[in-house]
Amino acid sequence: MNDTGRRPSVLLAIFAVITSIWLVAPMFVVVPISFAENASFQFPPQGFSTRWYEQFFTDRSWLSSLGNSVLIGVLTSVISAPLGTIAALAINRSTSRLARLAQGLMLTPMIVPAIIAGAGIYTFFLVTDLVGTMFGFVLVHVCLAIPFVVIAVNASLVGYDRTLELAAASLGAKRIATFFKVTVPLIAPGIAAGAVFAFVTSFDEVIVSQFMVSPALQTLPITMYSSVTRSTDPTIAAAATLILVSVILGFLLYRFVVVPLGRRRAVVPEDEQ
Repeated sequence: MNDTGRRPSVLLAIFAVITSIWLVAPMFVVVPISFAENASFQFPPQGFSTRWYEQFFTDRSWLSSLGNSVLIGVLTSVISAPLGTIAALAINRSTSRLARLAQGLMLTPMIVPAIIAGAGIYTFFLVTDLVGTMFGFVLVHVCLAIPFVVIAVNASLVGYDRTLELAAASLGAKRIATFFKVTVPLIAPGIAAGAVFAFVTSFDEVIVSQFMVSPALQTLPITMYSSVTRSTDPTIAAAATLILVSVILGFLLYRFVVVPLGRRRAVVPEDEQ
């Protein structure tokens, strides 16, 4: 029985590993290309050079695009995290059918094709003069990122014990104090995950951003897309490698710092039980 039960699990694990390698391997092909000596995307590259990294950090267009993407991503994350958290709490604690309808509407940006959303946003923003503005970029990216925050916070609320709030209230804590000292620390991992997803969603957005860019305001994904469609400049490989390393470091930070910290805060000491 044990051997029979283990075989499907082992086969499933092997299949999962193979699928993961199949999906991730192409990303790491970019890394050797970023150190290519010649201006081509040949793999394996001929020769070794760091000239494309130098090109990236000395070209004002690349640095300006990087700065814009980081700024927009941070603003999107900072705005989306509290809004998505409040929305998730309201949906989770409401017994009305309208709450489920609201949840479905909030998840619409994940369902509607990006090209359709981009066309609609461009039409509206063109009338309101928001095309090519930092405020317009942040506003659009917040709308695209909030669903990810709602999903992440809802996942943290699945095992949330509301009796802790009642205990705090019985001890004289007001609602605001209870929210910031009890609720927020317990769902902090979900909020942090939502903030990370919001930043990544904003930083990686291409399709909708194409309707928003202007000659004075370019984001890094748009610059990368323009570079790969116009030339064979491996600078895009260097930019992609930097993004890949940043994402991996961010994931490791969340997995080994934020999550354990949230778990330690959620554990009640034995002498208080």
